[in-house]
Amino acid sequence: VLLTGPLRAVAVLLLVGLTWLLANTLFGGESSSSVRHLFTGKRNTETRPRKYKCGLSAPCPPKHLAFRLVSGAANVIGPKICLEDKMLVSSVKNNVGRGLNIALVNGVTGELLTTKNFDMWAGDVSDLLKFLRPLHEGTLVFVASFDDPATKLNDESRRLFEELGSTAVKELAFRDSWVFVGAKGIENKSPFEQRMKNSKSSNKYEGWPESLEMDGCIPLRAPLEG
Repeated sequence: VLLTGPLRAVAVLLLVGLTWLLANTLFGGESSSSVRHLFTGKRNTETRPRKYKCGLSAPCPPKHLAFRLVSGAANVIGPKICLEDKMLVSSVKNNVGRGLNIALVNGVTGELLTTKNFDMWAGDVSDLLKFLRPLHEGTLVFVASFDDPATKLNDESRRLFEELGSTAVKELAFRDSWVFVGAKGIENKSPFEQRMKNSKSSNKYEGWPESLEMDGCIPLRAPLEG
């Protein structure tokens, strides 16, 4: 029987649609679910946990900054610093290096001021000192280690980090993993700090401890009077 006119168009449309549905069912792909929905009127009801800024599991309160820090893994995978869903430091951005990777952020506005890395194995600690000494009151300091964060640290550099709220920097040693968020003028010790000691008995990688990951919400500071 030969189909003519509208019947032929309907038949062709059905044939194309069924072929597309069969191909997607056999070969998978994201489009298969949408095709099934087109023909059956049903969607995949599987729910996935919602992720918020920087991958946090819950949103931050108003006037808070969402952040996530990840230290480097051994001397292979670089660290990451994310703030308000923007990657400030990462290998993809090509702004990481061995040692300490630091991002400075305006504590009132949340605006990125600068990022820099300091080689704590073969570099000059005076570069780090020149970077930390002139920080303005309220500046947020995000730190993620990569490979070796401590060999070149001296008493003054450790004291400067302590003044930013660190408690772990005093004992930070060769190839430890370290993530830290502090602030210039902080009155108490920072609640945002983790350190994993380099230990042969517990290292995840040969010669290095495991990478650290830390996230949270940091309150913005009220503008300074005057």
